[in-house]
Amino acid sequence: MYLNCKTFFSYRYGTFSTEQLVAAGTDAGASSLAITNINNTADAWDFVQYCHSAGIHPVLGTEIRNGDHFCYLLLAKNNTGFLHINRFLTEHLQAKKPFPARPVMDDSVWVVYALGMAAPAQLSLNELIGVQPTEVNKLFGIDLSAYSTKFVVRQPVTFQDRTFYSVHRLLRAIDKNIVLSKQEDKHKAAIHEYFMPMTTIMEQFKQYPQIVTNTLRVMECCEIQMDFKVDKNKQAFTASKEDDRILLEKLAMDGLHYRYGSRNKQAHERMLKELKIINDLQFNAYFLIAWDVLRYARDRRFFYVGRGSGANSIVAYCLQITDVDPIQLDLYFERFLNPYRTSPPDFDIDFSWKDRDEIIDYILKRYGKDHVALLGMHTTFQRRAIVRELGKVYGLPKAEIDRLSRGEYNTNDNNHRQIIRFGDLIKDFPNHVSIHPGGMLISELPIAQYTALEMPPKGFPTTQIDMFVAENVGLFKLDILSQRGLGHIKDTIELVREHHQVDLDIHQVEKFKKDPKVAAQIRSADTIGCFYIESPSMRGVLRKLRCDDYLTLVAASSIIRPGVGSSGMMQQYIWRFHNPEKFEYLHPVMKELLEETYGVMVYQEDVIKVAHYFGGLDMGEADILRRAMSGKYRGNKEMKRLEQQFFRNCEERGHPEKVAREVWRQIESFGGYSFSKAHSASFAVESYQSLYLKTYYPVEFMVAVINNFGGFYSRELYFQQLKKAGADVQAPCVNNSEYLTDLKEGKVFVGFIHVQHLEQQFVEKLLAERVRNGAYLHLQDFIERTEVGIEQLNLLIKVGAFRFTGRTKKQLLWEGNFLQVHMEDHVPERQALFAEEPVSFELPMLPDNDREDMMKEMEMMGFPIGNVFELVDDDLGRYPLAKELPGLLGKEVLVLGYLVCTKETMTREKRELMHFGTFLDAAGDWLDTVHFPEAARKWPFQGRGFYRLKGRVIEEFGVYSVMVGEMEKVGLKPVG
Repeated sequence: MYLNCKTFFSYRYGTFSTEQLVAAGTDAGASSLAITNINNTADAWDFVQYCHSAGIHPVLGTEIRNGDHFCYLLLAKNNTGFLHINRFLTEHLQAKKPFPARPVMDDSVWVVYALGMAAPAQLSLNELIGVQPTEVNKLFGIDLSAYSTKFVVRQPVTFQDRTFYSVHRLLRAIDKNIVLSKQEDKHKAAIHEYFMPMTTIMEQFKQYPQIVTNTLRVMECCEIQMDFKVDKNKQAFTASKEDDRILLEKLAMDGLHYRYGSRNKQAHERMLKELKIINDLQFNAYFLIAWDVLRYARDRRFFYVGRGSGANSIVAYCLQITDVDPIQLDLYFERFLNPYRTSPPDFDIDFSWKDRDEIIDYILKRYGKDHVALLGMHTTFQRRAIVRELGKVYGLPKAEIDRLSRGEYNTNDNNHRQIIRFGDLIKDFPNHVSIHPGGMLISELPIAQYTALEMPPKGFPTTQIDMFVAENVGLFKLDILSQRGLGHIKDTIELVREHHQVDLDIHQVEKFKKDPKVAAQIRSADTIGCFYIESPSMRGVLRKLRCDDYLTLVAASSIIRPGVGSSGMMQQYIWRFHNPEKFEYLHPVMKELLEETYGVMVYQEDVIKVAHYFGGLDMGEADILRRAMSGKYRGNKEMKRLEQQFFRNCEERGHPEKVAREVWRQIESFGGYSFSKAHSASFAVESYQSLYLKTYYPVEFMVAVINNFGGFYSRELYFQQLKKAGADVQAPCVNNSEYLTDLKEGKVFVGFIHVQHLEQQFVEKLLAERVRNGAYLHLQDFIERTEVGIEQLNLLIKVGAFRFTGRTKKQLLWEGNFLQVHMEDHVPERQALFAEEPVSFELPMLPDNDREDMMKEMEMMGFPIGNVFELVDDDLGRYPLAKELPGLLGKEVLVLGYLVCTKETMTREKRELMHFGTFLDAAGDWLDTVHFPEAARKWPFQGRGFYRLKGRVIEEFGVYSVMVGEMEKVGLKPVG
């Protein structure tokens, strides 16, 4: 009877989770259920599994709607029908066109219209009319005898009960962006759309037993088959699996010679071992597809970094999928592949954000749009967003909503109580489909066999199913990611080629690792702009470890992650790194497994080793543990089972309970934040590439960082670093600047893109005219040639873009406004028969003010060209600099800093808010501060600007900072 059931994947409409729907159907006595979410099939396969577990016959379909208008149900009779439904949805969703009033479907799909929407005499064999129990009275007067097989029971199921009917109404109001009082009946479901008891339905249709029989027949004839967990990716790269094996072996052996030469026995033996396992597990095609994509990337001179567990593989290294040598790093082979593993190893391949779309387009064209799609994911309602949305639905003013979002509730206020109550119920509901950060599916059968596809703003087909459903079905993703760090590298190389005529080979990473200048750069943590190692926290770790080699950098890349950091093991690692003889291992087995990392679990591989060799879990169980740590495993039931098994095994092995519990605590603390060692090693390779460029070409490197608009810090900080590298930074100029920041004749000209409110279309016109007819001669020439409007002209004048004229900004503003008004009938110089002198002016002296100019630059670009410390209203000479702090250890100091960024965290025991501050001092050096809870409460940060900080100088592993007791913001000097 229940052939029209919805879950919360009917976004902002249904209120059941998929599991709850099946459980409620079981309680209602259903033997068969149909899932028909609105215009999507996102949780169809989860639904099938839940139904099988509950002993219920599953039917897959969808409810088609144009906005609020119900069109019809589509129910799949078999897998072919589900394919047609998904293709039908895909066609209309991607084109964003309305669904037709009557779809064209073959006999593999049932089409069910609402009562009154279609005449029985006009229906095809696969078309039906659904009658709700509340509509039975409308059947009086209809002659059913001639069309008795055309009617079925359609009891919609949208929510659980009256409470969730209220949730449904709130979701509909959120979707419509209206207050609840403005909601109309057409916006929401009817109040009876719940699991009406079977006995009630039968009672309603007791005069029409044929309709009940028809319904049962329709449901029973629908049969969906699915072999879960069986690989459904593209099965062969070449003509056959055997050809794949031969090709992969040839490519791998060629690569082995390239990477290791012809006499490395260890590498050769490992290669043969890996190739056998890859073939046995039938992953040859997966490796070849990755190789093919990267071969194309190299041909296009695209830079990339291969990461993920695949970097544990010598085959991946020899195919140039990664640049990580697994033998050099002793990477754990079972982390790569083991006989227990059913899913392929991950290849996370990073491309420049400028190149990624072309790579995706290549994969779509190479393997066919019917077989390739980006992987979807579902954004969910979370606490703060729910509060804001419900606040609007209840008609609360913005100020009150702001207070609620900060957790400031008034429990005596009925609206506040309702927001708390319903917010708890809505939390974690899917909100809409979005795009997985990089996952792509390449399937053997058409993708529509498993899911419908949408077309988000990115412009590539995207699945409605997420990663968990895809993997459960047997579709495993290839991660094609975008990263601005690679854009830095690519653009730096091009700038070096252009300005130094040097063609750099950025893949000479082994050379970079041995370069003493690069080592010194890491040791001093002069890493601003370098991928992954530029944040204040990371720079602090590098300085505390006195890091100057590759292996230490690999470890640093992992211990900075929240999993290691939050467990307290980061501090332990650093202490043990400096005191290797002063600590004891938790257990002799831990020493054997973790001697390289001083007894600290730093990598995912460490956890797998400990779980297997210390905790007795088999490799299959250890792999589940690994997936849970990396956020790739859904649900915690299996984790609870593994935890119990871990402790049973430890007891059987005689491990002390206290030791076992501490080991498990460290395993748990990794959460979803741990890295595989190969992942960290891949990051460290890219860090070395960035470091080499920054060390030898600092100006070009920082220009590239600025032009890729990515990094931890603001544009202001990167321009400050550019100046510190010795660059002569110039304000935008109409005769020298480009749209992006550029090098010209030894100077760096700020790009027009940084001038707020300056229109890109006008800048393109300005630049095109300059290319066609040469440099601008004077202000009048510029106005005539570009036909600039007064607002855009004033922006350029105020930012100093006409300083080549020799006139002050005030004079130029007066002149520009005069010319705009009085030159309407003037013939432009380039159109006149005879050269004309520009209009001349006798202007009074209107001098510029340097501080006023800097303030205007900050207003218009977000940063000044000059030294920002010239603006502070204070005597810089009275404050010690950051470089003087070592000599003031333990003493109270008063320092002045320009705020760069802050980091909030919670104290471990009392969970109180505290801050870490990062400032610049007057010399342009870093000044780090610590603000414990009392100081954080008493002296809060007040946005960007200068701060006077009073506190005690402290030190940790050679890194000095100020523990702040008092802080006040310092104003700017008055202009004049």
